[in-house]
Amino acid sequence: MAVTVIRNTRVFQTMPPFSVDEGVDIVITDDVITAVGPNAADGVKADKVIEGDGKTVIPGNVCGHHHYYSGLSRGMLISAGPQTDFIQVLKEWWWRLDRGLDEQSCYYSSLICSLDAIASGTTGVIDHHASPSYINGSLHAIGRGMEETGIRGMTCYEVTDRNFGMEEVRQGVTENIRFAKEVDRRRKNGENVLCDAMIGGHAPFTIPDEGLEMMAGACDETGRGIHLHVAEADYDAIWSHHHHNMDIVDRLNKYGLLRDNALLVHGLYLNSHEIELLNSHDCFFAHNARSNMNNHVGYCRGLQEVKNLIIGTDGCGGNMFEELKLAFFKHKDEGRPWWPSDFLAALSRGNLLMEKYFKGAKLGRIEKGFKADLDILDYHNPTPLVSANAPGHFVWGMSSNCVESVMVNGELLLENHRFTKVDADEIYAKAAEIAGKLWKTVDKIQP
Repeated sequence: MAVTVIRNTRVFQTMPPFSVDEGVDIVITDDVITAVGPNAADGVKADKVIEGDGKTVIPGNVCGHHHYYSGLSRGMLISAGPQTDFIQVLKEWWWRLDRGLDEQSCYYSSLICSLDAIASGTTGVIDHHASPSYINGSLHAIGRGMEETGIRGMTCYEVTDRNFGMEEVRQGVTENIRFAKEVDRRRKNGENVLCDAMIGGHAPFTIPDEGLEMMAGACDETGRGIHLHVAEADYDAIWSHHHHNMDIVDRLNKYGLLRDNALLVHGLYLNSHEIELLNSHDCFFAHNARSNMNNHVGYCRGLQEVKNLIIGTDGCGGNMFEELKLAFFKHKDEGRPWWPSDFLAALSRGNLLMEKYFKGAKLGRIEKGFKADLDILDYHNPTPLVSANAPGHFVWGMSSNCVESVMVNGELLLENHRFTKVDADEIYAKAAEIAGKLWKTVDKIQP
């Protein structure tokens, strides 16, 4: 039994009800917070003591939608045609990248994305994977990268028919089921599993009805929910009406895919009826402001109608301080009414989705009985920081630059800005070598 104490610190609860408490001790036994409060560590025999004076402890941030497969695409040098609409962006860029991935590049993409996330104070990531040339076993490679760095995660394989038809659909569904059963088997054997499974799908316009039916069967068989892009651009909504004479979400509902552990992503062109339908099934919905801006697809004006809104990046890194700022500023740029508190509540809600997969774990607060997934920030507030204005400090003052140490499941992954579990310098150097080879492969792939 390992006991860690963070002594005499400030605790900022980023999940509603927001609160700020000064002069607090935090006692962590193995992977769980066992005491929080003034003098809570008195008399405790600790294996490690962290002096928290002048620091702020928050629950770790969660990225509600990521694409780890894009981890080696930063600055990618390839020849690409014009990209004047979203479908061209997919065909000229991302659908070429994913076809170039193999086991090694998937694994290093996962390592790099996990390290980047941890360094920025992100303790949980919900990933959505694609590698059509390497489907079987690909989720193991992603999960391996997550667990070796120590981050808490979930991943899935995006079911699609866009490259080689129904055979690709079958392979994608099979990989989702295979990985979910791998996770279940490891848990049954008493392993401490940090990467769980979802049932992934690309987008309804590349999934035939038979594929949706197979995904529903996979959900039934594994107890997991779907993770699916919907209405990222108007093309998806138009396609659904043209080919099925149905709204996208009605089509998903037809196959029983709307469940309380399901995650739908983007949703810029969903109508009010569709959002109400998602809400009625307690589905989760991920907003990805930076990606939407980058792809020039528009703005999700139905954001305020969503019940279980969470915040993702869609592959634009794992820095949720940065993502939340951009989400808030873009919202205001659109003339919308939300405040920092609304967006911080959405960011913290990613923990509630993760709780549905990490059964029995309580996530997202610095309280007794919760998992010790937390950040220690070196944040110097120039104005009063109290419960009433804390979300404003999160958006306007705090940043990943403040992240000093990061803990997941009671283990320090980053301590005083240095990674503890892996040789990050070696990983980044090897990743650059692999990325160069990957780019050459991708450059030869035709759109």
